[in-house]
Amino acid sequence: MQSGQPLKSRLIVTQAQGSPQHAPQTGLANVLPPTDPSLTSGDPVGNACTDTWTAETKGPDMRDYRDAKAMAKTLRAALAQQDISLTHSETLELVARQFGVDNWNILAAKITDPPPQNPKAISFEQAVPIVRIFDVAKAHEFYLEFLGFSVDWEHRYGDDFPLYTQISRGGLKLHLSEHSGDASPGGNMCVYMQGIAKFHADLIAKNYRYMKPGLQDVDGRFEVTVTDPFNNRIRFMQVKT
Repeated sequence: MQSGQPLKSRLIVTQAQGSPQHAPQTGLANVLPPTDPSLTSGDPVGNACTDTWTAETKGPDMRDYRDAKAMAKTLRAALAQQDISLTHSETLELVARQFGVDNWNILAAKITDPPPQNPKAISFEQAVPIVRIFDVAKAHEFYLEFLGFSVDWEHRYGDDFPLYTQISRGGLKLHLSEHSGDASPGGNMCVYMQGIAKFHADLIAKNYRYMKPGLQDVDGRFEVTVTDPFNNRIRFMQVKT
């Protein structure tokens, strides 16, 4: 790259090379820094090729590779003010190369990777609510037939003892217990989820005689509230995007 070449001519060279999908291999390669091979071998990614900031040291107002899409949007807007037109895909490729990787696909894969875990750090796993029930048949009618859960396991201390069971659906686990000391009836829980419109439609199609829940639009989220036969309430929520 010649330092004296105008910025606009260096960036818009992709338009002379063909369609935008060829930009990473042609025009954009002429305006981007060389790839940093250390990134593709699993080393941390920072704000630029030479930065040492990682996910653990990222401050609340500092952008890193996880903010690449926002950075591409900002870059595109800034270039547009200089009368330089790039597609969103082209700016994503620019940002990817600034982080030292060959193309956006590699950086996108890193964004979806789970962050590195510190083995000495405190962490928590999934919370599993305990729900008090009094009638196994009624509980199965509500949780299995109506809500669509499946039984994972059941436990009793003997043939004539209370039931303790785990049910699950789509990553959500609940413990249902007939034991009086485990939980009190009338509980309330919030469950964040995706696909709530289909979930609601499925519930209505079940034609459960004791409940016809609605789909509510409440303060930036969609919500379906159900109450089991033991007065335990579950609020299924999907945050609007």
